[in-house]
Amino acid sequence: MSAPTAPGAGTPGPLPPPPSPAERRVSRRVGAIAESATLAVDARAKALRAAGRPVIGFGAGEPDFPTPAHVVEAAVEAARNPVHHRYSPAGGLPALREAIVAKTLRDSGVRATPADVLVTNGGKQAVYEALATMLDPGDEVLLPAPYWTTYPEAIRLAGGVPVPVAADEQSGYLVSVRQLEAARTARTKVLLFCSPSNPTGAVHPPDQVEEIGRWAWEAGLWVLTDEIYEHLTYGDVQAPSMPALVPELQARCVVVNGVAKTYAMTGWRVGWLLGPADVVRAATNLQSHATSNVANVSQVAALAALTGDQSSVAAMRAAFDRRRRTVVDMLREIPGIACPEPQGAFYVYPSVKALLGREIAGRTPTTSAELAELVLAEAEVAVVPGEAFGTPGYLRLSYALGDDDLVEGVTRLQRLLGTAG
Repeated sequence: MSAPTAPGAGTPGPLPPPPSPAERRVSRRVGAIAESATLAVDARAKALRAAGRPVIGFGAGEPDFPTPAHVVEAAVEAARNPVHHRYSPAGGLPALREAIVAKTLRDSGVRATPADVLVTNGGKQAVYEALATMLDPGDEVLLPAPYWTTYPEAIRLAGGVPVPVAADEQSGYLVSVRQLEAARTARTKVLLFCSPSNPTGAVHPPDQVEEIGRWAWEAGLWVLTDEIYEHLTYGDVQAPSMPALVPELQARCVVVNGVAKTYAMTGWRVGWLLGPADVVRAATNLQSHATSNVANVSQVAALAALTGDQSSVAAMRAAFDRRRRTVVDMLREIPGIACPEPQGAFYVYPSVKALLGREIAGRTPTTSAELAELVLAEAEVAVVPGEAFGTPGYLRLSYALGDDDLVEGVTRLQRLLGTAG
């Protein structure tokens, strides 16, 4: 008789049965969601600073300016008014919805009614609820890349399939109709469009926006267009709204926007979606069960931002423009970095492909994620690697930080990366 097999030796035994539904602690749907890379980088930078490290963070996508004073005062008054201590309509305060309609006509020339507007808890909720309302399981969404890190996760959560369509620095990160058509299949339902772009700062010229819009209309597609950075363009650059250039597309177009970037109100959490009334009504039903109304005080603050003095917008844009030119000029001094000049938003997205595989501070990073880790460890500068945006080989730096920190941070990069062997 042969000797018994020692535990762990010989032929492996049968695999354990898969966990029962009751044993699965996290659903497959939610368990598959990746953490927001931009928020993770920002949180890590803040934690290191709290521990006494002189880390400079280029990760956060938020203005470093205070919310305009008249907006804050409107919120203070709203907080004192007992009417705002109660539930309000899930779709948004009527006065704010009317103001969004007026603002949309004023700024982009698109006509709508209050029934076409849903006020949401920030732009992220608007993106998710629009996708959840438009998509059925298996529907494909064309997603120009580099893309904002939340887009593919929101698409998957809604049951859709993200289909990245990549553009690089050679095209100025601008995707073409030819590329979009090559990626379209019988399952394609939506094009997700963002101009000015996060993470690249690229802005599609009006003629390209119109060409893409007409292609989408003729192809029978829906368009979800994210216009959160509409007011952050530089020089003579314009960022027109797609349905303004292709009016017939408005019947199959949902516009996402908010007050976060234009008015330095990221923490107030007020966004909106604007689209066909039946889509907005369905999305409102979803929100009524998910979060109900957006905080009333925040809605009153957003109303003041949209209808009050707009001078702060121009002041912020001028500061961002100055920082944009500074960071581009300084990054271009680093051998191995190729940095297109962004035309909008407040990000630069340099290619670092030429630095990969070269020795830097005794290490040899082979990916942009490894390079970002090295930069944080050696230069105490936090940046977001291109892997987070669907295009490895790049870094995203937000220039929405003070001028002195910006110069110091890029100077540290020059010192570190300028030694690459």
